[in-house]
Amino acid sequence: MYADDETVRTILRESGDTWAVVGLSANEDRAAFGVARVLQRFGKRVVPVHPKAEPVHGERGYATLADIPFPVDVVDVFVNSRLAGPVADEAVAIGAKAVWFQLGVIDPEAYARTRAAGLAMVMDRCPAIEIPRLS
Repeated sequence: MYADDETVRTILRESGDTWAVVGLSANEDRAAFGVARVLQRFGKRVVPVHPKAEPVHGERGYATLADIPFPVDVVDVFVNSRLAGPVADEAVAIGAKAVWFQLGVIDPEAYARTRAAGLAMVMDRCPAIEIPRLS
């Protein structure tokens, strides 16, 4: 409903290779940890964004999107739906090309704002599922 296969393909293949993963920590039991590893295997640079700003998968972590000192192509969001809208707004503010809300992360108003700002967006889907399905 909030992204067709063509939008998903475009984000995965053409939006760029630097993905900020909001909610990614060194906790191996969290879904973000495994999804980030899949993104890396697919050739993406994964930048952890988490209040602890800890390194994950060999990449330095940052506390916020605004702290990242280089361009980010896609912002992948692993936070609670009620916190996701402000993250999407930050993605727009830093000049990201796309926003990806993970499975269960749903905010229709944030989706509308992000699309209105000209960014591609996917909501309630997982790139670790979509990569093998659409490759």
